[in-house]
Amino acid sequence: MNGTFRVGNLFGIPFFVNASWFLVLGLVTWQYGGALAALFPTLGPVAPWMLGLFTALLLFASVLAHELGHSWVAIKQGIGVKSISLFLFGGLANLERESKTPAEAFWVAIAGPLVSLFLSGLLTAIGIGAGLTGPAAAIVGLLASINLVLALFNLIPGLPLDGGNILKAIVWKITGNPYKGVIFASRVGQIIGWIAIATGIFDFDNIWNLVIGWFLLQNAGQSAQYATVQNKLAGLTAADAVTPESPIVSQDLSLREFANNYVIGSTQTWRRFLATDDAGQLVGAIDLDDLKTIPTGTWPQVLVKELLKPIEFSTTVKPELSLLEVVTLLEQLKVQELPVIRENGVLVGLVEKAEIARLLQRRAEANPA
Repeated sequence: MNGTFRVGNLFGIPFFVNASWFLVLGLVTWQYGGALAALFPTLGPVAPWMLGLFTALLLFASVLAHELGHSWVAIKQGIGVKSISLFLFGGLANLERESKTPAEAFWVAIAGPLVSLFLSGLLTAIGIGAGLTGPAAAIVGLLASINLVLALFNLIPGLPLDGGNILKAIVWKITGNPYKGVIFASRVGQIIGWIAIATGIFDFDNIWNLVIGWFLLQNAGQSAQYATVQNKLAGLTAADAVTPESPIVSQDLSLREFANNYVIGSTQTWRRFLATDDAGQLVGAIDLDDLKTIPTGTWPQVLVKELLKPIEFSTTVKPELSLLEVVTLLEQLKVQELPVIRENGVLVGLVEKAEIARLLQRRAEANPA
């Protein structure tokens, strides 16, 4: 993420802060430091601002505890946590994968708000039980209130908030489809976002409603789009998306046969062909440019295997692998294609991003609803 800085590790989890975090830190320090200076003039000129900074850091510590709640439950489910980041709107725990069941997704989602509610109750009890007064009482009271607000705000039932993830888990449980849960919770998040923007427009004192509404619209919209694609990919495998007439030739063809059958008059624009042996296993690749190095008069006598170059794919996929996992691999590896190879090593063909897009387009046209 641009403008994000790594500041260390928490329980083995990389911890980042976004540049926007420093802006909020300064604003909270200024606002609360000024409030303490007005409420407690005996503190002097420096102490209120130091206490304001201390309070701001404790507020972000509360957000961090909230995200650690999500992370702890995810780790208990065997889900790795890539990182925790603090930014303008709070925090984000970046998980390696989704939960496998609606119940597990529910507990990951609700863990953060439960931590915030616990902190709110604990701080309230400390404030009352310890008989705090003065700035200490004010700070503890503020932290208790903020944690309560953090819990309640995140329980709003729309993505990307925790309440949206809870709603997603409930819809997933009812329908049996996790993607329908994401889409439904995303739509609710968009509705809430529009409501927040509308209230911000008609009441300029609620400028934060505009900001929060925009945040919900952007993130909920992206979640809905992603889930829609995932839903379309569900049930499809790599074999379903193998490019028709993938560029595969036998290594025992002569160059003349290769040119006549696969190059001359072909509507395809392949510049490289994969070559297989008698068993159908991948043995190398031949580039069309290499044909230029051989006199055309000798093409009938020269075999494809004599021009083969070694080829290695860092990753191959099996025909039965889900297409959603294939798309994930393509994105992670930043490649446009992957070879599809059976368990016995036989090359089936190539699965390409472009062919996946065409497959989804054909399915959409066949099922417009």
